[in-house]
Amino acid sequence: MKCVIFGGGGFIGSAIADRLLRDGHALRIFERPRVEPYRKFSEGEQVEWMTGDLQSAHDVGVAVEGADIVLHLVSSTLPKSSNDDPIYDVQSNLIATLQMLDVMVAKNVCRIIFISSGGTVYGPPETLPIDENHRTEPQISYGIVKLAIEKYLLMYERIHGIRSIILRVANPFGERQRVATAQGAVGVFLHHALIGKPIEVWGDGETIRDYIYISDVADAFAAAVRYAGPKSVFNVSSGVGLSLNGLIASIESVLGRHVIREYLPARLVDVPVSILCNRLALKEMGWTPKVTFFEGLGRTADWMATEIAK
Repeated sequence: MKCVIFGGGGFIGSAIADRLLRDGHALRIFERPRVEPYRKFSEGEQVEWMTGDLQSAHDVGVAVEGADIVLHLVSSTLPKSSNDDPIYDVQSNLIATLQMLDVMVAKNVCRIIFISSGGTVYGPPETLPIDENHRTEPQISYGIVKLAIEKYLLMYERIHGIRSIILRVANPFGERQRVATAQGAVGVFLHHALIGKPIEVWGDGETIRDYIYISDVADAFAAAVRYAGPKSVFNVSSGVGLSLNGLIASIESVLGRHVIREYLPARLVDVPVSILCNRLALKEMGWTPKVTFFEGLGRTADWMATEIAK
């Protein structure tokens, strides 16, 4: 199958790309200008690397030409900073996605998988774990835009027949996670611990999140590429909650030493707990997470320590 991955060179995208290559798919990876391939591809791997502007209909049209399926992994904002400029969030993410969908209609590309945010689209939980039928009351622009994209995807499916699969991913972590851009608590906390820098905790450390290892996320996308069933929205999660204090304690256990903590005032944008139910993905796609949090944390720590030593 010919798969186009928008954002296929990043933390999540590269893991998905490697996973799809193992399944024998041909890939066209679309990245921002001046972004180099994350690794060298072998002669037996069918990979076309291209760069361009997601907001350019021409560039997107070249990317999706002849594709069987599009994987949309691009986001120009982060959850914690999206409220700083919601207009930019809408322009660079929502409008760019609508343009992508129009190009897909014109090019007769009829399948798309979109990475949504299981950590932000639901908002404060009414029940735990949160399943796909839970109400959606996002508290930040990042989640609002993700949810708006979801609704447009389903609209384009009804009107234009573009089959959409939406994966609401919890809090992914693992190798290639960027720490410089605050891409996830696990990566940031672990990096600070490894270099001896204090870990900053917003609030009392009892905020609970659902962390999922990157290879399990990649497996979920591989399952979604194969999926031919009727459902459209899936949680991709561990189904297990862990507090920030518990995360730090796990890091201390993996590293075998105490880490410095600095507690700061709580942020209004943070919901107190987010744990997602992943049973629908098991029932419909046969997907379930395989890597425990502690095992994944150990792998991530080994990789990050090697990167820091370079």
